[in-house]
Amino acid sequence: MTPNKEDYLKTIYKLGGLEKLVSNKQIAEALQISPASVTEMLGKLKREGLIRYEPYKGSSLTEEGMHSAISLVRVHRLWEVFLMRHLGYSWSEAHEDAELLEHITPQRLTNRLDQFLNHPAYCPHGSSIPNPDGQIDLIPMQPLSHLAIGVSSHIRKVTEEKTLLDYLQEKGIVIGGTVRIIEAAAYEGPLTLDMNGERIQISYKAACQIYVEDTKELKYQLNC
Repeated sequence: MTPNKEDYLKTIYKLGGLEKLVSNKQIAEALQISPASVTEMLGKLKREGLIRYEPYKGSSLTEEGMHSAISLVRVHRLWEVFLMRHLGYSWSEAHEDAELLEHITPQRLTNRLDQFLNHPAYCPHGSSIPNPDGQIDLIPMQPLSHLAIGVSSHIRKVTEEKTLLDYLQEKGIVIGGTVRIIEAAAYEGPLTLDMNGERIQISYKAACQIYVEDTKELKYQLNC
């Protein structure tokens, strides 16, 4: 299978293609390509039995497509752990190079990498690493922008996008860190945070891409 096809399967998986239909528009936006190119590739994936495709409705993964997608996600996140833990990569560097390594890593190497790393459950950006059977740990989460002002929570995940990752790492955002919104400026202005005892400020847009534990204490909600 070509890397291009693998990227489509992984994207459909990450957009929820195990449980629901994912629209062509969602896929095009995620991969930053034209809708026409998406339609053409989805036709190929359907003929190969990797997806179920319903015109004007969307796509979902078949069992074969699901196994391929989960395998890609698993090895991608294992490489991210290795690159950051042992080679000193930054958040964005690890994500960028893992995108290349995921396409050329055989199953034997994936299994030994997992064993070498002592079977990590999460990648450095907080996303769950599927086990060999495809099972993942699920933690109830909400965007940081939805957290009630004054309520403390813990950062669990950030969206894997290069510019965002560099921005968040520069700001001092860390997975597992304790965070509390001190102040939210009007009209989707910046948020002032207490992050592990340090006061920092981030944009509202970035806060929508940071996920914290769901506190169920939404006294004052900022809508994404």
